[in-house]
Amino acid sequence: MPEFKVPPELDGVSVRTFLRRHCGVSSRLLAKLKRVENGMTVNGCLIRSIDALHAGDELVLRFPEDDPEIEPVELPLSIVYEDSAILVLDKPPFMPVHPVRSHQRDTLANGVMFYFQSRGERVTFRPVNRLDRDTSGLVLAAKSSYAHTFLSGSTKKKYTALCEGEITESGTVDAPIMLCPGSIMQRCVGEGGVRAVTHYKPLMTVYGHTLLELELETGRTHQIRTHMSFIGHPLAGDDMYGGSRRIFSRQCLHCSEMELIHPLTHEKMILRSLPEDWTGILEKHFKNE
Repeated sequence: MPEFKVPPELDGVSVRTFLRRHCGVSSRLLAKLKRVENGMTVNGCLIRSIDALHAGDELVLRFPEDDPEIEPVELPLSIVYEDSAILVLDKPPFMPVHPVRSHQRDTLANGVMFYFQSRGERVTFRPVNRLDRDTSGLVLAAKSSYAHTFLSGSTKKKYTALCEGEITESGTVDAPIMLCPGSIMQRCVGEGGVRAVTHYKPLMTVYGHTLLELELETGRTHQIRTHMSFIGHPLAGDDMYGGSRRIFSRQCLHCSEMELIHPLTHEKMILRSLPEDWTGILEKHFKNE
C-alpha cells in the first residue's frame, strides 16, 4: 500500500490536489480508490478526496486487488532489486517478456506470476519497459497501477551493444523509423516514419567489432537495431538487420543501466547489470581460427 507524508509546504491542500499534482495519481485511479473499502485513509481514518490535508499527515492508499490472468510457471529469475512498489529483474536472452501466441508458458511474466503467488502476493505483472526476446538486461515491473503510471515514460536507460565494424567517435542517429513495407515486424528508416534519436559512444574496438554504450531519446520498436544497421554497423548476431550469426546466436544488445525516481520515496535510484562477455567470446573465436 503506497504511503505518503504531507510536507509543510503543502499544508491545507485537498487530498485530490495532493494525489493528482504531487503524487502522480491519475483521475481514473483516484475514482477507483473511492470505490474501495478504506481506499484512502489519513492517520488511520477514512478521508474523502475533497478533505484538506495537514503537514505531517500520513496518507495511505489501498488499491483494489489484481485479478491475475497470466499463468504462473516456476522459472528461474534473476532479481536485481525489490521492495513493496517495484521489482527489477535481469532478463536472460531468448526469453520473451510477455506471453505471445508461440510462447505461453516460458516468459518472464509467467515466472514473475509464480514468484508473486508463491509469496502470497495477489499482484499482476506490470512491466514498465519491455525488451525483445533475444535482448537481455534490466526489466522494471511495478506492483500497482499507481507505481506503473508514475514510472511510465520517466525511467532513463542505457544499453550496451556489440556492433560490426569499428566506430572510433561518439555520434547521434536522428532518423525516422517505420515498419518495412511487406513486413509485420521489421523496421527501417524512411520518410513518413516516426522521429527516433539514438546516441552512441564507443567503449572499445576488438577484432573488427565495437562495444558501444547507447542512450535513447525516443523509444521506438527495434530502434537501436534499426539505427545501427542504417549507419552500416548492424549488431553482431542480428541477422534481421544485416548482422552475422557466424559467432553469436542472437543480437548483442543488453539493457545495462536504469535510472528512476522511486514512486513512493521519490528518491533517485540507479540500477546496473553487466552484459555477456562478448569481447571474450570474440577473442576466443578468432584465436581458435
